[in-house]
Amino acid sequence: MDKTTTNRNKRLIWQIPFLTLLIVGTILIIRQQHSMPYQKCTGLIFGTTYHITYQHDDDLHAELLAKLKEVDATLSMFNEQSTITQINNNKDVKPGKMFVDVFQLAQKVSKDTDGAFDITVAPLVNIWGFGFKKGLTPNNQAIDSLRAFIGYQKVSYDGKHIVKKDPRIMLDCSAIAKGYGVDVAARLLDEKGIENYLVEIGGEVVTKGISEKRLPWKIGVTKPTDEPLADGGELQTVLNVTDKAMATSGNYRNFYYKGGRKYAHTIDPKTGHPVQHNILSATVLCNTCARADAYATAFMVMGLEKAQKVLERNPDLMAYFIYDKNGKNAVWYSPSLKNKILE
Repeated sequence: MDKTTTNRNKRLIWQIPFLTLLIVGTILIIRQQHSMPYQKCTGLIFGTTYHITYQHDDDLHAELLAKLKEVDATLSMFNEQSTITQINNNKDVKPGKMFVDVFQLAQKVSKDTDGAFDITVAPLVNIWGFGFKKGLTPNNQAIDSLRAFIGYQKVSYDGKHIVKKDPRIMLDCSAIAKGYGVDVAARLLDEKGIENYLVEIGGEVVTKGISEKRLPWKIGVTKPTDEPLADGGELQTVLNVTDKAMATSGNYRNFYYKGGRKYAHTIDPKTGHPVQHNILSATVLCNTCARADAYATAFMVMGLEKAQKVLERNPDLMAYFIYDKNGKNAVWYSPSLKNKILE
């Protein structure tokens, strides 16, 4: 046996223990992942329900709820002490990072959608009876008087305060707050090193890894219906949303009838009236739920053709639209979403 062969054999002998340790370590990690329990917690927040499932040895419900309450204390218009309520009441308040993050994202989406998404729409939402102050069906004069101080360009952040061009401006973050709350809970789980979880608040979702069935996370998209009180609902499709955020906006979820006419909760900031476009449901997938939430609302305002143009210049966004076509439900979805549609 020559010297080269001897040296090679010696190296192989030294490598065997390390390879053995590597194999054993991998087996132990896999066993630990299979034996580690999936925790589940549920409750009420933001006027809706939340469901969180995550694989971890410890119960993190208290920490998760504390984070969600922090979001509520920042963005809830029903909380008289919240940051947004104080801003709406023109109090001298310096908003924290949560509020600034949401405000800046909202302004970015507003600009990208030409104002279809607009958090200054609060007075219009209220006067139509969908907001935190109940109103009556308004006349055109009342709507026009409110439109005078509606517009995302009329409010800004100067580094310390939210600056309004008109003190009557009121902010409404309800079309982005749930999504942001989902992101906040997901970030906490990420910080804990958790690899497998699902966070859902009022239908808005973020997932990571796999479910306790060792399968990808699957979320159903409900068929639009004029019966919002119906339990559950028939599914239009099921999507694989692993490692993605998903949000859905639909006028079928929140509306009322008055005088034989249906009034949808999505208000067009430019006209001041509930939208009359053909999209019945807009589901958006991307990397953060706050962004998905905001764009889903914007697409409901914009209608199908304008929404498709926004998607073209935002390739990281994927959308699934259910829309009315000659009195029947039709479907359009982003080509990049095709491999995520399970049924």
